[in-house]
Amino acid sequence: MEKPYIICHMVASIDGKITGNFLTTPIGVEASKWYYKVHREYGADAFACGRITMEDSFTKGFVPDFSGFEGASLDRSDYIADSKAKFYAVAFDRRGRLGWKTSAIADDDPGYDGAHIIEVLCEDAPDSYLAYLKSIGASYIFGGKTDLDLELVLSKLYSLFGIKKLLLEGGSEINGSFQREGLIDELSLIIAPIVAEQDDKCLFEHSVLENYKITGSAVYDKSIHRLTCHRYYK
Repeated sequence: MEKPYIICHMVASIDGKITGNFLTTPIGVEASKWYYKVHREYGADAFACGRITMEDSFTKGFVPDFSGFEGASLDRSDYIADSKAKFYAVAFDRRGRLGWKTSAIADDDPGYDGAHIIEVLCEDAPDSYLAYLKSIGASYIFGGKTDLDLELVLSKLYSLFGIKKLLLEGGSEINGSFQREGLIDELSLIIAPIVAEQDDKCLFEHSVLENYKITGSAVYDKSIHRLTCHRYYK
């Protein structure tokens, strides 16, 4: 299967958490600055997040008005609004809940701003949602009937949009889904020297045993560490 090269790029506490109040502390903010810098330096074709992360970071809970799309009936064909974008935002949103306002990310960080949106959906997503995405010029692809086949999704991202390098950037559930299927080629962890709280989310939800080899490390200002690992192939 031809698929993008997958780099899971995250900020983590020293106890392996990726969400929580530690990110708003001075050391967490400093770690995030290095995270965004490394994100830009990768020069990837796309970044991908799960629904909750996309909502927290970009859509901010916005709910579109679907009244103009009631009664819409669309087949379950992939919709490619832009196959030549410089950068893509891949949203894993099985049921179609994210409230995008336009076809591209609007963000102060040039590493995200202007990324063309690709919604990854299941076939049971509402017709009204598909019609809405078309109306704003966002792309969407289907990854399965009621659940996502990640290999199918990655194959489509590669063949339909030319995505060859993809940054997987959380949250815990989508990271874990990729890890369990052995789809992550590289880990890039910006580690903040702080312990997170008990209920914060871990790097991989429901992970399985898997070997990686450490291939690089660096120390930034204020003891921020960067650890690079590659999947171990026997």
